[in-house]
Amino acid sequence: MLRVATVNVNGIRAAFRRGMADWLDVRKSDVLLLQEVRGSDEILADHLAPGEWHLAHEAGHAKGRAGVAIASRLPMSAVRIGLGTGVTGDAGRWVEADLEVPAEDGRPARTLTVASAYLHSATAGTPSLEEKYAFLAQVTTRLTALLDDERLAVVAGDLNIAHREVDIKNWKGNLKKAGFLPEERAYLDRWFDGLGWRDLGRDLGGPGPGPYTWWSWRGKAFDNDAGWRIDYQLATPALAALARTATVDRAAAYDARFSDHAPVVVEYDL
Repeated sequence: MLRVATVNVNGIRAAFRRGMADWLDVRKSDVLLLQEVRGSDEILADHLAPGEWHLAHEAGHAKGRAGVAIASRLPMSAVRIGLGTGVTGDAGRWVEADLEVPAEDGRPARTLTVASAYLHSATAGTPSLEEKYAFLAQVTTRLTALLDDERLAVVAGDLNIAHREVDIKNWKGNLKKAGFLPEERAYLDRWFDGLGWRDLGRDLGGPGPGPYTWWSWRGKAFDNDAGWRIDYQLATPALAALARTATVDRAAAYDARFSDHAPVVVEYDL
């Protein structure tokens, strides 16, 4: 089994201060797809065991903002940064790599394409939302291209969009807020229903409500499980057929969290 985990770490240094290293030791993932790294290449490398990971990283434009990364125990044969031009600021981040899965148990060697993606939350009625839509359009173009050659591919990360009512606890109160706007959710409709990408968190995680992946640090949101499912692993049909389990690693208690997001972990029979 190949274990792929995605998590918005809300700052790699802060996450390690809060105990992320313990989670890494227990989970023993083969591939980590990280968002909001908020650090340099050197800071990222310093926090992961030296010599154990191949790294690809796109830092945010603004210091201490955004940033996405791939950490893989499998070798990378290619790395692609970003999705083109026309998106300003830190509305979106994308880093993509081809990983080489060795032949094993009679199976041929394979190439697995992985991408770590981040979309900012935005605010309805402001230019930030238009920037988010511009990046979503670029993501749609790339998702379409990744399907063209029927490759094994997973795109994962914090999309800051809850797809359905079962993906957000207080859906009625958020119908006019960014993150649950009909226009945002329509992009996910197109990816899943139109293009054919599979939402493994929903396919393998049950019909819902939840499991949620983000809870505000404020108030009793975590204790009351008043969350949002905004972190995803999306797989091409060829890879989805090999996915066996999808788990949200929700911390046991509020003070045991290393981020306001919980990791989404999928095991693939590769």
